[in-house]
Amino acid sequence: MAKSKETSKTNRAANGWPKQSFSKWLEFVSWNEKNMLSDQAAALTHFLQNNESEAAAVFELEAKEYWRELMQKCGHQNGQSEIQLWFDLNWDIPFPAPQNPKFTFIDLFAGIGGMRLAFQENGGKCVFTSEWNTYAQQTYFKNFGEVPFGDITKIAESKIPDHDILVAGFPCQPFSIAGVSKKNALGRAHGFLDLTQGTLFFDVARIIKEKRPKAFLLENVKNLVSHDKGNTFKVIKETLRELDYEIESRVLDGKHFVPQHRERILIVGFDKQRYPDGKFSFPPMPEVEHRVRDILEENIEPKYTLTDNLWNYLQNYAEKHRAKGNGFGFGLVDLDGITRTISARYYKDGSEILIPQGMNANPRRLTPRESARLQGFPDSFKIPVSDTQAYKQFGNSVVVPLMAAIAERIVDKLKEMDAIFSASETQLALS
Repeated sequence: MAKSKETSKTNRAANGWPKQSFSKWLEFVSWNEKNMLSDQAAALTHFLQNNESEAAAVFELEAKEYWRELMQKCGHQNGQSEIQLWFDLNWDIPFPAPQNPKFTFIDLFAGIGGMRLAFQENGGKCVFTSEWNTYAQQTYFKNFGEVPFGDITKIAESKIPDHDILVAGFPCQPFSIAGVSKKNALGRAHGFLDLTQGTLFFDVARIIKEKRPKAFLLENVKNLVSHDKGNTFKVIKETLRELDYEIESRVLDGKHFVPQHRERILIVGFDKQRYPDGKFSFPPMPEVEHRVRDILEENIEPKYTLTDNLWNYLQNYAEKHRAKGNGFGFGLVDLDGITRTISARYYKDGSEILIPQGMNANPRRLTPRESARLQGFPDSFKIPVSDTQAYKQFGNSVVVPLMAAIAERIVDKLKEMDAIFSASETQLALS
């Protein structure tokens, strides 16, 4: 694909075209997010982002077909032959890929890109993304300039480029305490019996089996470890070991990086066929005290303050459960402490994390930006969706700096083992 890039530069110079920005490209194709969040658009944006690498070949055919379709719709008569002029784009987006990546990775069940932020921060180039939720796709596109592919169950392994690290936060609802409780109440299956989400782990497994990344990082809720008396987690570990990967797992808490108690199980694996000694150790967690007040915005809109009716309801509900000896209730935050875990249901009433506003005012919800900060997202991260969708997205996301710390340790371990692997290869060649 390097030849294509040189051709594009030559053509651009011959036609007097300066290097164009991604935002200019969006104008050129009359980009409309509501109509263009599709696998065709995913192929085209992945192709443009990877045009200098071998990964582009995976997307090239579908990307060029969609390009021709776009040109016809936009009325650009010469546009079909101009795709090369857009190869060398200036990616004026919040989080462009590193210019000289140290490794490649794929981002499965990507959500809004918390894992991508963590691995890009450590020098990684994302070559494939999958996320089925259209609102999450919209947020992802705004920040990374790439439309994620949709339903991973319908994507063949051959449509995924080779990569060094696989990253997946596979759906947690089938295993979460809240998810299990809700499904029990509705008489519905959970865990691996939840055919819509619980079995998606096996899509991760089939991709690992076919592509054999050097390493992977899987993330899920803490309850995965104890779900079904530990049988679910046992099946997951056995499956990964049968694929010949050395795995390590640990429950880690985001409170070491942000003012939020958020425990998640992390599973790291290294390819034993490539690295016979792929033992991994999780990094020590920093002992830093974080305070909620440090993430709060000023000049909060009145709409985030609880109404009298809702505030009275939450207090009465909590009192009823206290009388029964239960622990259910709202979470009024100590501003010098940390919060409970923010969840995807936060949009409903915000009860798990309420910010006090003094004796003469009802408490309030976090704003979407505060929710982002609570997960460690930088303020440059764009939030293009409604408050309801934003709460769902950040509630489903990861603590970015925690994932970045794990990503750093994985990358360092790969560098160490690749050096040993290369030395061994050289010694064999000389013997």
